[in-house]
Amino acid sequence: MSQNDQAFNRESLYGTFAEPTFGGVTSFMRRRYSRDLQNVDLAITGVPFDTATTHRPGTRFGPRGIRIASSGIAWERHWPWEFDPFEVLAAVDYGDCAFDLGLPASVPEAIEAHASKILRQGTGMLTLGGDHFISYPILKAHAKIHGPLSLVHFDAHTDTWPDPDEKRIEHGTMFFHAAKERVVAPERSIQIGMRTTNDDPMGFQVLDARMANKLSAEAIAERILSRVGDNPVYLTFDIDCLDPAYAPGTGTPVVGGLSSFHALEILRALRGINIVGMDIVEVSPPYDQSEITALAGATIAMEMVCLYAWRHKLMNAGSPAEEPKRSSLDLSTV
Repeated sequence: MSQNDQAFNRESLYGTFAEPTFGGVTSFMRRRYSRDLQNVDLAITGVPFDTATTHRPGTRFGPRGIRIASSGIAWERHWPWEFDPFEVLAAVDYGDCAFDLGLPASVPEAIEAHASKILRQGTGMLTLGGDHFISYPILKAHAKIHGPLSLVHFDAHTDTWPDPDEKRIEHGTMFFHAAKERVVAPERSIQIGMRTTNDDPMGFQVLDARMANKLSAEAIAERILSRVGDNPVYLTFDIDCLDPAYAPGTGTPVVGGLSSFHALEILRALRGINIVGMDIVEVSPPYDQSEITALAGATIAMEMVCLYAWRHKLMNAGSPAEEPKRSSLDLSTV
C-alpha cells in the first residue's frame, strides 16, 4: 500500500517507507512532525536564524531547504551504511525554534531554551541551521547536561576570533566565547577544513584545508578520534567547509575546500564516536543552484544520524527495536 504525507500520516516513528519524492509534506526525511518526545530517541529541529551573519544572508531558509532536499533521498536506507538508522532510532521532525526577530537580543536565550526543552526529555538533537551562531546557545544547553564538550568542527573559518563583548551576536566569534566559558574543551577538540587566517587557535587542534585535502579520510578520522577520546562530542558542520564548487549556496564561501565525497568519507570513518549533539549550518538556498547545497546539507545530516544511531545501537545492542517489523539487524556485522 502506498503512503504519502508521512510527516502526518506515519503510524510508527520507526522505519523507512518510499513516498513520491516530488510531492507530499516535506519534513526531514519524511519523519513525523511531532512535539511529543515520549519514547523519542532523536529530534530533528530547525533554527531559521541568520542575522548573525557577516556577509550574505539567507540561511534562515536553510532548514526548509534541507527538508525539501531530503525528500529526494528519503525513499531508501541511507547509502552506504549497512543498517537503517530509522530502524534503530525513533526519530521525529520537531519543527522549528520560535523566536522574535524584532527582539534580537532575546534570540540566543530562546534558542538555548528550545534546545534545553528537548534535551531535558532525554532526547538527542540534530539541528538544521541557520547561521553558525546558533551552535553557541545549543552548545550551552548540551554542556549543562554533559559538562565541557569536545567540539568536532568542520568549517572554512575557525569562528574563534577575539570578541571582548560576550553579548554580541556574531557567527565568527561564538567558539571564542564557548572556549573561554568552558562550554567546550579546546584541548579535546578539533577543527577541520579551515582556510582563513587566525593566528591564535585557542588550544584547538586545527587540520586546515591543505592538510585535510592531502590526508585520507581514515587518517583524518583517526586524528579526530584520538583527540576527543570518549569525551562527549558535539559535531558541527558548516557547509562552507566544502569547496564552493560543491556548496555554492552559503553566506561566506571560500575556495579550496573539501569535496563532498571527502567530507562524507571522513564522517563515515567516525563511527563509534561519542556523539551527543550535532548540527548542519550555513546552508543559504537563495545562493544555491538546483538545490546542490541543500542536498549536500541533507546528506551530511544523514551521516550524522547514522553516527548517532551507531553509538545508540552499540550501547543498546540487547534492546529489540519496536514495530514495524522488517529485516532484522545483524549486530555482528556492524
